[in-house]
Amino acid sequence: MRLRVGLWMAVGLMGIHGGFAQGPRPEAPASLPREVAGIPVNYDEGKVGTYTLPDPLVLNDGKPVKDAKTWTMRRRPEIVRILEAQQFGVEPGRPKGERFEVVEKGTEALRGKAVRRRVEIHLLANKTAPVIHLVEYLPAAVKRPVPMLLTISFTAPSSMVDDPGLPEGEIWDAKTKAKVPAKTGREFGKIDVAAFLDAGIGVATFYYGDVEPDYAEGFSQGVRRFYLKKRTRGPEEWGSIAAWAWGMSRVEDYFETDKSVDAKRVAIHGVSRLGKTVMWAGAQDERFAAVIASCSGEGGAALSHRDYGETIAHLTAPSRYPYQFAENFGKWAGFPDKAPMDAHMLVALIAPRPVLLQTGTTDFWSDPKGEFLAAVAAEPVYRLLGKEGLGLGPDGWPEAKTPVFHDIGYYMHDGGHGMVPGDWQVYVEFLTAHLHPER
Repeated sequence: MRLRVGLWMAVGLMGIHGGFAQGPRPEAPASLPREVAGIPVNYDEGKVGTYTLPDPLVLNDGKPVKDAKTWTMRRRPEIVRILEAQQFGVEPGRPKGERFEVVEKGTEALRGKAVRRRVEIHLLANKTAPVIHLVEYLPAAVKRPVPMLLTISFTAPSSMVDDPGLPEGEIWDAKTKAKVPAKTGREFGKIDVAAFLDAGIGVATFYYGDVEPDYAEGFSQGVRRFYLKKRTRGPEEWGSIAAWAWGMSRVEDYFETDKSVDAKRVAIHGVSRLGKTVMWAGAQDERFAAVIASCSGEGGAALSHRDYGETIAHLTAPSRYPYQFAENFGKWAGFPDKAPMDAHMLVALIAPRPVLLQTGTTDFWSDPKGEFLAAVAAEPVYRLLGKEGLGLGPDGWPEAKTPVFHDIGYYMHDGGHGMVPGDWQVYVEFLTAHLHPER
């Protein structure tokens, strides 16, 4: 069942909040490339056109979902299966050979604010299998299990946290296909760990390359090589985003053994392709209590049916990122209107847990409005489960720096792709409202 955008999304979305009047929006500058990988890019709202979205509350057999039980027992598994088969790929469950080695049990850190712990998560029994090098910071003043923010990062913890006590980590070099010191790689800013600690929330982070390198050849160096029988993947076999998401679930396995962590109050966070990763991790693994996806864009929280910015065709072009997804995803390049899934269904799978979609006013490539419309389209599922959506309707796109902290949250900083310093404080406020560290 498909419903026309602009008609169905307005139904039932009454009670629009004040303070969200639409002002002038930044326009995509002419300097932006209008072609990527030989594929045209549209930045003109007038050329988006009309489109229809698959209805998340209609079963595959055409029957409507009218209650929470039908959603939980029937429709939700249907959508998970669609996204597995058509976008991310089917990943394995918890590995039998998984084990945890606490290499640093508890050291005072960050000028006495934190207790630092380092853990090696051995993903498989095979000695050559990847190992996640997790670093966690617990509020020193809190003596009970605390909620935790788990952020998956583009570089090693030693480059993500301002902590001279951390040993230098390693990252993969895409040119040499070898590991190099993290300090020789790109800088991605620092996590504002202190802001979370002050709120009674712990912080943990690891490098996504610990699970698998982020290039096509990374297949032979990452975890998937131990599961796939041949180098050529089948149409539904998992891509690297699913592998990174699977790695996040392995960290949650560890949290369930850590008495200092409230494993039922773990929020996950990632930026850009790692924003896509946490969306899929939260959709797959219901143990995660909340999801914060930053600038996840196409393949994450932005609608694919909406022709604006990056598209499925751009993502899956041979010269770009087809290795990150199931091979089936590429068959929808140029035909997103025929796809049985879209980002609103990915958002809906996180329900009833809170999700915050964070983006930027000038991140045209990732389509901030498309992320907002996906949130609006997922709202009926949240309401069915007794939770609060944005409550703004499709015409209520918030201005920059106007956060909405409902069970579906949305925040747009004034700027482009990635994070700006003030975003961390926004995350603290969102998690404080939903994870209640004071309890």
